[in-house]
This record gives sequence, structure tokens and C-alpha cells, in this order.
Amino acid sequence: MSETNRIEYKRELTPELDIEKEVVAFLNYKEGGYIYIGIDKDGSTVGISDVDDCMLRLKDRIKHNISPSAMGLFDIAEDQKDGRSIVKVTVASGIEKPYFKTKYGMTPRGAYMRVGTSAEPMPQEQIDRLFAMRTRNSIGRIVSNRQDLSFEQLRIYYDERGKRLNDNFKRTLELLTDDGKYNYVAYLLADENGNSIKVAKYSSLDRCDLVENNEYGYCSLIKATKSVLSKLDIENKVAATITPMERIETPLWNKVALREAVINAIVHNDYSFEVPPKFEIFPDRLEITSAGRLPESLTREEFFNGISIPRNKELMRIYRDVELVESLGSGIPRILRAYGEDCFKFTDNFIRITLPISVQDGTQSAPSRHPVGTQSVLNIENLDKLIVFCTEARSFGEMLAFMGLTDRTKFRRKYIHPLLEAGIIEQSMPEKPNSRNQKYQLTDKGFNLIDSQEHKN
Repeated sequence: MSETNRIEYKRELTPELDIEKEVVAFLNYKEGGYIYIGIDKDGSTVGISDVDDCMLRLKDRIKHNISPSAMGLFDIAEDQKDGRSIVKVTVASGIEKPYFKTKYGMTPRGAYMRVGTSAEPMPQEQIDRLFAMRTRNSIGRIVSNRQDLSFEQLRIYYDERGKRLNDNFKRTLELLTDDGKYNYVAYLLADENGNSIKVAKYSSLDRCDLVENNEYGYCSLIKATKSVLSKLDIENKVAATITPMERIETPLWNKVALREAVINAIVHNDYSFEVPPKFEIFPDRLEITSAGRLPESLTREEFFNGISIPRNKELMRIYRDVELVESLGSGIPRILRAYGEDCFKFTDNFIRITLPISVQDGTQSAPSRHPVGTQSVLNIENLDKLIVFCTEARSFGEMLAFMGLTDRTKFRRKYIHPLLEAGIIEQSMPEKPNSRNQKYQLTDKGFNLIDSQEHKN
């Protein structure tokens, strides 16, 4: 694969490499892009010897050398290509254009744009035009109406992920305006605030017959998010159909899509309207409504193609830190995979996601299905040994070591994914698929499979 308008290759990260220029160009580009470290210009893989060091230096340079802050707009992750480790940098299009190298400011020496497969200096007139258009309603720029804020809940969530907030966390997490006052991001994440998210339930198909109305809020937005997820998880009842050949489990809504829709609505809500997202349960559907239209520089087609422009980059960064967001730009594709484009409705002031309920007629947009046909899975070399090994909950690393393998990507593709899809194993923490504490364990089907194999023998 060669370089494109959205893909850039770099052989290695050196002090001489102007990686900031490449990141700035993608931040200013309407579609963002990807930078791969460890791949030569001709597309050949050379690999990275010390991935952790490379990722740390990348993060440090992007964090400190680019303005406005790019935190929340990029991901850095290890990847595999041709059996070698490389580093993948995912850069989203930013909403505060123009982005520039801090050292040179808003000049053609500091601001760059993507032209074809290269980063080119941005003309001064374009810099001035973009700056004039830059949003003034960013919640990072809005001063909180309260300045007596505390953040003990936020500290707890970071501690749970093994991350400790230092004394400078208010500045690091961009909770302050340029003049040192708490901004609206800080207000939303504070232990006490006036923000509340409603989860309503109706017995009718319209909004006439309200049977339940819950509010989650007046606390850290993270806590409110977790409460909404827990409430909807309770509402997401599972119907089981048992046939002579298989057991089909069908929740009201696809679990992965539901979680992504909730997180997406909360993280990307336009809080400058001072209107929180709302969740409404009807007998035939769930409606999730968030304030704000698509960003001006993002078309519907680009949105459905997975182009991501985070509205609230500060919230996005923090939600990734506490592992509520898995990776940049991953939410919408997962919703689309389950429900398609028709579940989205856009207006001038709101975005609504509608997740239909169709369990009653025996169908559902994306049912959780455990097929009985596992023969093709069992034909994979030594898979039976791995299944027996998972009679106790095992971590990814334990399973990898047990099989005597080193290629994490290939192991995930060849062993983990087929077992999950066949319903033989399950994650201990499905709501946090990338948690470092994640383990894999046998399902009832997995145990029954072992029993059947023993009887055959």
C-alpha cells in the first residue's frame, strides 16, 4: 500500500524528523489521517525496535509542540505489519483550525495543510480566514459559572485505571481557560454541577404516556455516563430462543452499538447550548438525542465514512484515559455495522440516533448469536488445548504464552476472534474490551463442547 492523501509513512522517529508538520497538516485536513512509523516511503516494513520509547516521544512532541492543543485528537498505538512492530498515529480533523507548530505560530512556517501525499505550508490568507472562522463556543473557552469546583470523583476514575492525577492536572487536562479560570469542561467533570441527563420510558409510541423518568447527574459527567449505561443495560433485556440445533440470544438492542451510541451522544453533545443529551425508551425503539449539528467542515457522507471531528476534544481525551472510549473514531462505524445509516437523523440543532426494537417478531438488527456449527473452528490447530486452558479465566498474555506464540495480532485474529464469534469464550469485562484487566473465560457452550468431546473419546 502506497502513501495517499490520508496515509503518511516514516521510516523512523528521529530528532530531525519534522513529525509535528505532518500531524499539523492532518489536523488541518478535513478528513484527518494516519502516520505509520516503521514503514519506508516505498511501503516496505522496517519495523521499530523500541515501540514504547517511540510512542512516548511521539506523544511528548505532539503534546508540547502544537497549538491549539491536539490532546484528544490523536491516538498512538502499536501495530503489526509483515511480522514486525510498527507505530500507528491516528489524527482526527480538528475543530479549532488552523493548527500550527507553536514555535512558528500562525504563519506559513508553522501552519501546514495536506496537498496530495505531502504536507505543504498554508498560505497566510487561508490561515487568517480559518482563524476568523474558529469556533468561539468551544466548551474549553467558556468560563464556568462556578469556580468553587472539586474533582474527587475524577481522581477516583483515574486511580481505577492505574493513572494518578498530579498537582498540575487542571492545566494538563485543559480544565482552565487561558486566564486560569475553570472552564465548562471542568464544570461538567466536577463533583457537583447543574448538569443532568434524563432517561425516560413511555408506554406509548409517542411521548404522551410517561411511565418512568430518571435523571442522572449533578455530579461528574463520567459518573452520570456510567449511571446511564447501567440503566440501559438493565433495560436491554435478552430474549432466548432454544431450538434443537442452537440457542439464540437476542437483546433488545445490539450491546456494542448501544454502548457506542450512549458514549457518542454524551461526548459529542454541544454543551454550549446548555442542553444535555436525552435518552427515551419506547415500546418499539430507543431514541438518543444530542444537541448540536454536524461540524461545519464535515459532510454526512464523510461522517458515514468514519471521518471523525471530535466536538469536545477535552472530553474525548479524558474518556479515553478512563477507558470509556476505546479508540478515536471507532464509535460510529460500530453503530453503522449494527443498524445502518437510517438510524441517524440530522437537524439544524440536534442529532438523533434511533435503535429499533424488533425482538417481538423474532428478528433484530444485530442479534447476539451463538451458532452450533463449530467444526470449522475446532479444525484450527491446537485450538482444543486452548479451550481447555480457558476453563479458568485467562488474560490475553497468559493465553498467548500458553500457545507458545509471540505475534499478538495474528493470535487475536486466528484464535481469539473465532472463539468469541462461535460463542465458546467470552470476555470477563465486555463493556471494557481493551481493559488491561480483561480476561477470557468459557461460556456454557464452551463447557458443553468439552463435555461432548470427552464423551466421544
